[in-house]
Formats: sequence, structure tokens, C-alpha cells
Amino acid sequence: MASVPSLASSVNQRVADALASALPEAGGADPLLRRSDRADFQANGILALAKKAKANPRELAATVVGGIQTGDLIQEIEVSGPGFLNITITDRAIIETLAARAGDDRLGVPFAANPGTTVIDYAQPNVAKEMHVGHLRSAVIGAAMVEILEFTGEKVVRRHHIGDWGTQFGMLIQYLLEHPHELDHKGGADADEQASGEEAMSNLNRLYKASRALFDSDEEFKTRARARVVDLQAGEPQTLELWQRFVDESKIYFYSVFNKLDMDIQDPDVVGESGYNDMLVETCELLEDSGVAVRSNGALCVFFDDVKGPDGNPTPLIVRKSDGGFGYAATDLSAIRDRVGKLGATELIYVVDARQSLHFKMVFETARRAGWLNDGVKAVQLAFGTVLGKDGKPFKTREGETVRLVDLLDEAVERATAVVREKAEKVGLTEAEIVENGQFVGIGAVKYADLSTSASRDYKFDLDQMVSLNGDTSVYLQYAYARIKSILRNAGERKPGAHPELELASAERALGLHLDQFGELIAEAAADHAPHKVAAYLYQLSSLFTTFYAECPVLKADTPEQVENRLFLCELTARTLTKGMSLLGIRTPEKL
Repeated sequence: MASVPSLASSVNQRVADALASALPEAGGADPLLRRSDRADFQANGILALAKKAKANPRELAATVVGGIQTGDLIQEIEVSGPGFLNITITDRAIIETLAARAGDDRLGVPFAANPGTTVIDYAQPNVAKEMHVGHLRSAVIGAAMVEILEFTGEKVVRRHHIGDWGTQFGMLIQYLLEHPHELDHKGGADADEQASGEEAMSNLNRLYKASRALFDSDEEFKTRARARVVDLQAGEPQTLELWQRFVDESKIYFYSVFNKLDMDIQDPDVVGESGYNDMLVETCELLEDSGVAVRSNGALCVFFDDVKGPDGNPTPLIVRKSDGGFGYAATDLSAIRDRVGKLGATELIYVVDARQSLHFKMVFETARRAGWLNDGVKAVQLAFGTVLGKDGKPFKTREGETVRLVDLLDEAVERATAVVREKAEKVGLTEAEIVENGQFVGIGAVKYADLSTSASRDYKFDLDQMVSLNGDTSVYLQYAYARIKSILRNAGERKPGAHPELELASAERALGLHLDQFGELIAEAAADHAPHKVAAYLYQLSSLFTTFYAECPVLKADTPEQVENRLFLCELTARTLTKGMSLLGIRTPEKL
């Protein structure tokens, strides 16, 4: 089915046509239509156009009003103040437009006009290291952007740029060579497949601590470990085999955590630092041959006029160190070459901590100078802030340690399950449903708290607030959805049906007008890389439904037609909620 024009776009076009007729030189001008508390919409563009044309704005506004047909789409239009237009939509137009949306699997949401290929770099844990609360935001924000962009028709390529290369692996591999059974699981030969993520991480933690202790205390081991780094970089077969064991062991753990987060991470999408190893030398040669990078104190560097250190001297992007080792910049630049050249990316999105903003600014500028990024490719860092504790400081344990992500998720599920259990008997949940809904509510609470905040801002991690039934929480949205499903189940033989001939109550109109904005909201969130806008829309939708539910009896409405029409509004609200929540990676249980 074709996309459904929103009421706002239809009204905007009608006002624009009348404006072009009244003031031909303003043809194509934007009437600047906005939602308003004085009417359904207000057009504010006439004032600026009148000033430019040296015309009286109220007279121009009156002429525009005279050229607009009313009765079908627009019920009333009046001039307000110095030349604003206050516009009220007919009840019929609201229900007819919503009925068209309801008849489409996509709720009438249009595809993007010119979709391209976006590569999103997100969820980037480090091999042989435990995931902590700092890994949460990249994973959750990135996964939401994948869903939002794919829904608009964009081709999205996921990339998980895991930390799987570097000097620490010399230490780990050398230790494992000298202690060959340290990674063995208790379950025997086939245990690698069966091992839990927790066991995998326990093994890696134990191995890391033991190898680090030996590295710090034994100079001979330290020398052997450093030599092993050279073997790794040279591709020595036994060293690579053991390195692969670390990667595989870590993936068991990563995937167990992502599974808790209700995220689908596919193995082909995991392309870590090692995936670009064969490109590093060529990347450096291309940069040096083109003059983009120069030698400085033995290192290969790129300099920038506006990047200086505290001493006032230029701070370069170091692509290759003076000892011949490669920095993060070499890998990131090689990744850009790969993503643009091989994957055909028209946009690159990096969901990375805001503290790395300077690094990515320099990397993107370097890639542009080298010609790897051109006018046809956009590269952006979707920078995110820090997760804070209730005290407003970076989230730590009482002992001052970084909070393990798995502990945080388990506690969220435990709290949410307790909330679900309180109401379980009332709605007739089985024990299995209580456990499942506890998972959905707990993980949804964590994701929503993150996604309802603009990515660039820090936010406080407060589980008590996150699992609250009141306020801007995912639980509030999930209960709104469950309430609607309960109404629809209790309707019996009465079915949802749109009745454009009916007069709408104020709460029905407010709910209907907000439902109609869903498509425009998705387009805006995709363009701005702003999943928090989806969260804000859904919270307002739930709030408007709550008001509608309180003021407009559904199953006890005055006439059968009114019952059907209100069931129709309920059903479309539920479909919009569940679609919007799914774009954020949050489940909507049928009963809560």
C-alpha cells in the first residue's frame, strides 16, 4: 500500500497553494505549520513573507484564508494576532486518515525518498575483558538506530568493531602456551559449545589476572610475551590459533550478555580491529604518498591547524608509531576505506563515547583529505554521554569498581519481576508468564531509560525509577499497551471499526492527531539519529491514551458505532505503541 499523507502535510499543502495564489512571488514558500494549543495547527510563515513583500500581514493572511476550501479536511481557519492562521481539522478527516493508516501494515509510514547504505559501528566490547556499564549505551543506541533506519527503507550494515588486537594478546597467548589447560572447560571436549557466558568470562578473567601478575613480576616472561606480539602481527600459525581461542571464548561471553539485552548479534557482523590488519601498511603508504600524513620524530602523523595541546603545539593524529606499531587511527582509517569502498556506504555512523570526539573528528578529516570520504558519503559520530549513579557521579560499585553489565541487567530483571508479580493474580499470569514478563519489563526499563535521554547527555541510572509504573518509563508504556489488549479481549463480539461520521470528544481528537504524526516522527528520528524522539513520542501517546481511557468510555459508550470507533482508536494506539517500542528494542507483553 502507498504511504498515507499526514493531516499536517495535507493541510500544509493546502495553505501553501493558497499562499502562492495570494502572493505569486512566494510560490513554494513554507507556511511553517506547527501543532498548537490554540487550534489543531497554526501556520506562522505569513509574517515573514509579508514583511519581505512589504505587504500587510493580516491582510495577506485574510486573502490566504479566503482561498482555502473548508468542510472536508479543514473545519475552520481564522486569522489570529499579527497574521497567524489557526486551523482546526474536521473530525471526519481525522478518522478517515487514521483508517487509511490502519489498513497498512506499516501504519502508513512512508519509505525514505532516497535510501542509501548506512554502516553503523556499535556494541564494541573488548576480547578477554568483561563488559561493564560503559558498554550499555553503544549497544542500546546503536541497535535502536539500526531498527529505525531499516524501517525507513535504508540498507543497514551492522559492524561490531570489537577490540581483538594489540599488545595485551602477546601476554595472554604466551601464558596460555606455557599453561595450556587454562582455557579448558569443566564439561570436557565439547564444552566450548556448551559453556555459559559466565564460565567463559570467569576463565578469561582468571587467565588475564594470572598472566598480568607474571608479566609484572618476571622479566623473562615479559620478554617472551613481547616477542609473542611480533609473532601475532606476523601471522605465526600457532600464535594465531591461540589468539582465535581467546576471540571465540570471548564471543561466548559477549553473546550471552547481548542475549540478556534481547539483542541479536550475528557473527558475520563482528569485524574487529584484526579484520583490517592486512590493510594497515597500505593505508599508511597511501597517506604518506599523498602528503596527507608526514613523518614527525619517526612517527607517521596528520596535523590540523585547529588541534593543539595545552602547550600550544599542534597535536597530531598518529597513524603509525615511531616503533613501527599501528595506532587506533590506522585501523579506523582502514575501516573507512573498507566500508566505503567494499560495502558501498553512503553514511557511516559511529556510536561511540563522547570522550572520543576529538579522535573521530581527526579521523574523519584525514579520510576526507585522502579522498576516502567524499561529498557522497556522510560520516558522523553519534556521541553518547556517561551513565551516572544516583549521586550524579560515574556509576561505580560501593567498592569503587566499574559495574558489571551482567549484574546490572540481572538486578533490573529481578526488580521488574517483583513489580509484575504484584499484579500477576489480578490479570491471571502463570509463573512462566511472570518470569517472561519480568525479563521484558526489566530489560525494557534499562533500554528505555537510556533511549529516552538524548544520546549526548549523561543520565542517572536509577532502577527504582526505571521500573516505576508512573512517569516516563517503559513500564508505563507497556502497561498502556497491556490495558488496550485487555479492552480488546473484553470486547467480545464487538470489533474495532472506523466511523468518520461521528463527532469526536476532545480526548479522542488529541489521541487521533498524535497517532497521525507517527510517520513524520520516524522520519525525523532517522534523519537526526535521535531515538530519544521516538521514546518521547511514545510516552506522549501513552499519556494521551490514559486521558482518553479516563474520559471516553469504550465498551460502555453511548452507541454501538461509538463503541466500534473507540475500539478502533484503541487498536491503532496498540499497533503504534508496539511498533514504536520494537524500534527501540523493547517488548510489549500482552498481559501485565
